[in-house]
Amino acid sequence: MSFEKIDICQLSDSFTKMIRDDWALLTAGDKDSFNTMTVSWGASGELWGKDVAIVFVRPQRYTYEFMEKSDTFTLSFFGSEHKKALSFCGSKSGRDVDKAAECGFSPVTLDGSTAFDEAQTVIVCKKIAFQDMDPAGFLSDEINNNYAKNDYHRIYVGEILGTYKKV
Repeated sequence: MSFEKIDICQLSDSFTKMIRDDWALLTAGDKDSFNTMTVSWGASGELWGKDVAIVFVRPQRYTYEFMEKSDTFTLSFFGSEHKKALSFCGSKSGRDVDKAAECGFSPVTLDGSTAFDEAQTVIVCKKIAFQDMDPAGFLSDEINNNYAKNDYHRIYVGEILGTYKKV
């Protein structure tokens, strides 16, 4: 199958629904060396005159190493039939298992970055900024409930280079 490039504003579902309810695979690296992880937190919008996606990665995640080395990353969104596979990719480390192979996902290259042919929608981003979360900026004490190990996320802002829908 193939993908058609569309404008991010042409997505039929909201980005919030897609990431919160359907989840996505965040992937960094090239076709020869990449890692992927499931994400259910994120944002998209306009920042600094650019369409952007914002993702969060804890430093102990294997994908973090790939995000640090890569200039680009992808968000691959799948149909509900892949929810079990996305759950697997969120609970296993790429240090221990080839998640794509275990789930039957076929890596593809879009705009020079790795995504998966089984995805329904792929967003390709170029990293343009990052910032480590600082708990001093948390205005609600309940946010700390997400950080029992004080393993605060690194926030990556990616300029959206392309949005692709399965055709």
